[in-house]
Amino acid sequence: MAGRDLRTLFSSNDRSIAASEAFTNRQAQWQAVTAGLAEHIRHVARPDFDVADLETPRRNMLVFHGVGGIGKSTLSRKIEASLTHSEHRPVQWESPSHPEERTLPVRIDLARAAGMDFERVILTIRLAVAALGGPMPAFDLALRRYWEHNHPGEPIEDYLRRGGLLSRFSAAAALPQQMQSALSDVAQALLLPGTVGSALGHGAGALIKALRERRQSVRALAGCSRLADLLEAEPDLEALSFYPHLLAWDLAQLPAGKGALPVILLDTFEDTGDRTHRDFERLLQRIVWLMPNAFFVVTGRNRLQWAETSLEGQLDWTGPHAWPGLAAADTAHVRRAVSGRQVLIGDFSPEDCEDYLVRRLSRDEQPLIDEPVRRIITERSHGLPLYLDLSVMRYLELRRGGRQPQVTDFDHDFPALIARTLSDLTADERHVLRSVSLLSAFSVPLATQAAGMDHDAPALRLTERPFIRESSSGVWPFHVHDLIRSAIRNADDSSDDRWSEQDWRRAAQRAFHALESQWRQDLRHDRAVLVGCLQQGLLLARDFRLGLDWLADAAFQYVGDSVWEPLALPAADATSSGGLQTAADALVETLSAIARRQHEHRERTSSRLSAVLTSELLPDDLVELATYYLAKAQRDLGLTDTSRRGMQRVASAGGRLASAARRGLAHLSRLSGDFPTAVEAAGRLGWEGRSHRVLGDVWWVQGDMERAAAAYLAGRREAEEHGVVGETAMVQAHLAFAVSFSDPLRADDELDLAQRLLSHLSLRSSEMTARIAVLVRDAGFAADLPGRAAVLLTEIGVSGIAYAPAKLQLALCFHHAVLDAQDDLAIAITLLRELTQSGDYAYYVDIAHFMAGLPLPEHTAQAQWIDGEQQTRERWRHLVTTRRNHLATTR
Repeated sequence: MAGRDLRTLFSSNDRSIAASEAFTNRQAQWQAVTAGLAEHIRHVARPDFDVADLETPRRNMLVFHGVGGIGKSTLSRKIEASLTHSEHRPVQWESPSHPEERTLPVRIDLARAAGMDFERVILTIRLAVAALGGPMPAFDLALRRYWEHNHPGEPIEDYLRRGGLLSRFSAAAALPQQMQSALSDVAQALLLPGTVGSALGHGAGALIKALRERRQSVRALAGCSRLADLLEAEPDLEALSFYPHLLAWDLAQLPAGKGALPVILLDTFEDTGDRTHRDFERLLQRIVWLMPNAFFVVTGRNRLQWAETSLEGQLDWTGPHAWPGLAAADTAHVRRAVSGRQVLIGDFSPEDCEDYLVRRLSRDEQPLIDEPVRRIITERSHGLPLYLDLSVMRYLELRRGGRQPQVTDFDHDFPALIARTLSDLTADERHVLRSVSLLSAFSVPLATQAAGMDHDAPALRLTERPFIRESSSGVWPFHVHDLIRSAIRNADDSSDDRWSEQDWRRAAQRAFHALESQWRQDLRHDRAVLVGCLQQGLLLARDFRLGLDWLADAAFQYVGDSVWEPLALPAADATSSGGLQTAADALVETLSAIARRQHEHRERTSSRLSAVLTSELLPDDLVELATYYLAKAQRDLGLTDTSRRGMQRVASAGGRLASAARRGLAHLSRLSGDFPTAVEAAGRLGWEGRSHRVLGDVWWVQGDMERAAAAYLAGRREAEEHGVVGETAMVQAHLAFAVSFSDPLRADDELDLAQRLLSHLSLRSSEMTARIAVLVRDAGFAADLPGRAAVLLTEIGVSGIAYAPAKLQLALCFHHAVLDAQDDLAIAITLLRELTQSGDYAYYVDIAHFMAGLPLPEHTAQAQWIDGEQQTRERWRHLVTTRRNHLATTR
């Protein structure tokens, strides 16, 4: 049933607009209700079920909790309507397993605005039960005593009429008669003079004495052992809270076929109090415990804590034994994940958002809001129904202004989201929430430090709120719901304790230094902690124009690990922000370019890093960082001379990347064919300059695969000892490449290890080396090798790694030389000569001739072979003939 959306109806003069109170799906929640009801009905039907048992654990409730505006009250109303009449049930909701007449639903709104006190809660439940058509003797007797004492001279029907309860329940008018009937029956059975009413008015002593002596003579009360005790108690609010036990007992006495299961829906439960003041909550909990034959559906912002032993003393029944269905898991990562009896209501799916917006406003049965606007509202809502509702009202407001709303009108954060979010938080919790909204993820210690507090309690309480999401996959387990975080950061805050710009800046500085502490105190040097601190710290520094401080050290550790997972940092938008403006902007762009070079063409990397250096925003040590990686990109692009000048500047500066730059110069010597210089330089590089890898790169081009493999193996072991996983994977890829020439069987194992090491990293260059190694291993054996090489060549072209096509072509030359395919070899050598015409890697052409036993052409650039040309030629020719012989033995 779709009701009228009155707010929308009164927001426009256009009567052609149909405004419906749209309800979207929530099928999973309905299934939880029907499953819980079915289980409860089976439980109360068991022969050993005893409504008077006050010690058995309770499973008679279901809790739906979620952030404000998620649609909990709408769900509660829809459940009540669906249990009352099947025609009110949404078509996508399945029929419950029990017939409608077996349930007696009643919804009670506990919101402060509804004015619901505990007396009204009790009366509402009794009025709902009046529909069964008979008195509830035990309960009515106690209620009459309470009423006479607390409302002397005021008939209960007058109170019900004045409070609007008589108009809500069709059977409510019968309540006074049912109560009077119960009293008359009791008076007659006890042979009391006058009426029970008069006895109650005179202190009830005679009535209680008669009940204790002759209770068994009153059939309706014969088994109600606690009635006299409750009548003896002072008839105050405390006693009233125990009367539901009597009502539950009365319901249990109804003949089969005349009873019904009360389904009591308690909505807006968060308004019953806070974590300190639980007086109203304690009274409500007694109703749930004392009516084990009723089923309760609670909806509110927060999960119920009744299963936590820490509440002992604040509530009457606490702990996981008392409320097994409400107990949370024990482990930290799933602490907020609860059993099926506490359900966190999630955000709408994109399809649900679309359905809501289509049906909410229409004209001539067509959606009023056009598709592009619906799409942007859905994207920005992050599935929060309150945002959809606010966007609909904004749409109508813009139309009232005389223009058609556009997509750009909904790049908007609503202050109402802040008000709804902060409404039931303590001052300390609001302070922590604003502080952690600066962070994409946080832990309790990080939140406490970012908020500048010396105790964790506010942060701990905040993590239990439904707008705080938890995940076990990241460094820090918690994050604020994306939409609410955006609203707190960006929307106009009109709350009494709103923050000034200086407050936000101070909070950013606290969060910035809290991240530094997290990173520096990480004794395990966890890569994920580094990246998480670096990523959040960079954004804080950029957004609030903070000094780089510890970020420089963290940036060098990031690049030192030779692991290039993306930092997922948005690059500065030159059109909207005027390009790079601060040192933080420049460092963000530097690290983004360095990480993204594994996924972008090297030309793009070179362009980005050149722009950073042109801005002159980086301090000197970080200028070294940008210069070094610019020189690496230029080398990959074949800009050898430019790369050499950059490497020399970094090496001569003597900074943290000096060793890496000297390695870069050694590589430049190698690719020009000056192998002795490369070997000599490697002797001075040590671990920091990755000397073993440099030597391995020199030895394999000499055709000395044994020495190359030994050098690479030494480099891998050294990298493993230092715990540098990126270097380990890189050297392993080179080792697999060298071994693939000389030992295809061993190459299988080396390639398998290389692929496993590379699988979790972003090392595009090393991945290409490993894939070329596969072709080398298969040379001579695989007839489809040229086709596979063509596919790989296309992928290499995307990366902009200039040396890789030549290396791939050299692998093809090896394949053709093994097969003695002279024509194919001639074509491959011609292509190889074209790829190396700049002079870099020109010795690959020489190696191709060595493989085939061909003389070198005239005017060939002379490479400076370590052991001379002849010995190098013999090694390469030996590799070919060995593979050819192996091929012959396997056919």
